[in-house]
Formats: sequence, C-alpha cells, structure tokens
Amino acid sequence: MKVIRPVFALQAASLAIFFAGAVQAGDANAPAPAKMPPYSKQALQSKIEYCQTCHGVSAEGTRGSVPIPRLAGQQVKYLENQLRNFILHRRVNNVMSNAVQQMGSAEMTALAAYFYGLNPKPLGGAPRDLVDAGKKIYEEGIPETSVSACASCHGPEAKGEGVYPRLAGQINEYVVNKLVNWDRERGRDPAVPAKSASAMKSVTHNLTNAQIAAVASYLNYLE
Repeated sequence: MKVIRPVFALQAASLAIFFAGAVQAGDANAPAPAKMPPYSKQALQSKIEYCQTCHGVSAEGTRGSVPIPRLAGQQVKYLENQLRNFILHRRVNNVMSNAVQQMGSAEMTALAAYFYGLNPKPLGGAPRDLVDAGKKIYEEGIPETSVSACASCHGPEAKGEGVYPRLAGQINEYVVNKLVNWDRERGRDPAVPAKSASAMKSVTHNLTNAQIAAVASYLNYLE
C-alpha cells in the first residue's frame, strides 16, 4: 500500500511537478544534465510505471538473481545525485543509464519526490541470526579496524538525510553487492572526486564479508 507523506505534496506543488551502500556527498555540486523541455504529468506517470516494473509497485525493491533496490522513502537529494551519476557514467549500470538518459533536472526532482513519499513495509527475508551483530556494527562501528558507526552519517534509524541515503528496509542482497563491489561502481570519474565515496571506500575495505552481511541483514528489517 502506498503512503504519501505530506512532504511529497509540498514538493510537488512547489515544483509544479528514484534510487540501494552509501553516498555521493561530493556530487551535490555535480553539473546538471542538459536542460530538457518541460515534461508533462503524463510523461512523469509513464516514467513511474516504467520504474515499477523493476523496483516494485510501491518501490519496495525486488529479490531475484539480480536484487533490485528499494526506492521508497529514499532521500530526494540522494536520488537526484544518483540519477545524474548514471547519466554521466559515474555509476556503472547500463540499464539505469539508458533509462534516465533523456531526463531533465525538474523531472528527476519530481520522480525522486514521488519515491520519497512512499512507505511500504520492508520485504524482509534476510537471515535473522545476523541482525544483532549487524545492529551493533551499525550503531557502534568497529573501532579496532577504524570502521565508523554507520549511524553517524545515515542516522540512528537509517533513514538518511540530504545526500546521505536511506538504508532502512533496503534489500539485504543489494546492500551486500554494493559494499563488496564498491570500487567497481562508485567513484568512477577521477576528475570529480566524491568525498563521501572515498569515505565509504575505506569503510568497505575494512569490513569483512561476514560483517557486511550482518549489517545488511539488520538494515533489511528496519522500517
């Protein structure tokens, strides 16, 4: 069931009017894509329906051989930045790059605001025996290996803020995949370094695969 937060209505009105590892804070200053003609409500609805085919009707994410991330409740600024990263090939995903290639900034904001306003229950399904260990890492970090508490950036409830993404309710296999393969997907443009991407790089290098799986399991059940 879709639950639209009041903030979505406010953002939609003011604009007259998408996407689960961490952040690209340095991308807040990234150049916007080429200016596109004004889009219609019909065009936006078509884009939403297109996204639903992979990310789920309520953007709760989907499982499978290739896990598709939850977009519901994701921070607007983070989603906008990631859509730009796909356009500029700072993130590597051919499907996403093709899907957003013709989007203008206003349409990106509208799409991101729509997904932010959704709040379905998490799919769950992660190993529950890993949740307690994951919670400890998320809240306290691992001082002996210089891993900071995830909560210090993503918030105590893992809902993120601004360019820091929401992790709560994210598909655990997706989180594992992103953290294990961080270097292959993020920070691909050396000319445009992202400070937070570098910060996450050190974190992912200092986490074992077992620790990553634990954190992902904990996040998977958060609402």
